[in-house]
Amino acid sequence: MVELEHARSILSELGLATASELLDAKIEDAMHKEATYLGFLSELLNAEIQEKRRRSEETRIKLSRLPHRKTLEEFDFSFQPSIDVRQIKELSTLAFVARDENVIFLGPPGVGKTHLAVGLAMQALRSGMTVYYTSLAHLIADLKKAAQQDRLSRRWQVYTRPDILIIDEVGYMQLERTSAELLFRVICSRYENGSIILTSNKYFGDWGELMNDTVIATAILDRLLHHSHIINIRGESYRLKDRLKGGVRVVPPADISVKGNSKNA
Repeated sequence: MVELEHARSILSELGLATASELLDAKIEDAMHKEATYLGFLSELLNAEIQEKRRRSEETRIKLSRLPHRKTLEEFDFSFQPSIDVRQIKELSTLAFVARDENVIFLGPPGVGKTHLAVGLAMQALRSGMTVYYTSLAHLIADLKKAAQQDRLSRRWQVYTRPDILIIDEVGYMQLERTSAELLFRVICSRYENGSIILTSNKYFGDWGELMNDTVIATAILDRLLHHSHIINIRGESYRLKDRLKGGVRVVPPADISVKGNSKNA
């Protein structure tokens, strides 16, 4: 018993809290299985590693500020036949992140753009990557506040450090000059340095009006689309699918076509 307590104390001192907690159970299990010393040690350390990975993933999910934890497996692709499932599966390998490429989801409100963006993010978080989610409105408000408080350079790291930055809901607010310039700086800072997943309900051709400046809009799109995978979703509202299946119809969504250079998966 003294030796067991000593072993537990050593594990705790080494920071192996899970191994320390599971020591008794793992010893009993090893005796039942007549495991070798090496097998017992492997089981104990593997439990510690798995728990550390779980805690790390949970921490990264919390820091990502995702609006929910919906996965790609939960998405009903049969409801949105315009989506190329093979393209989504290819993106789920996360090779685009390794190549610092962007993913852009286009489509009217409610077709599942945010769900797919978050689904890719969850895949990345499970793989040990870092993610940060923001709506365009929050991003602009946050950076403006940081500038007013003279801490913009420090706050900037929130948007430049993660492996993936999600910018959601582009197109729901018109930007004045200062806001458009801030978005341009974010896009530039991540250009060929980190991936962006962006969702928008606007034509690329409408971004000049959205930014109130065609020059800035062109510069943003030039960098955003240079290495990009564009998914154009044309379909009914994903949020209303249960009502639609019940026979309730809504006004047909507008077709958002793609304009600009892209590199599809």
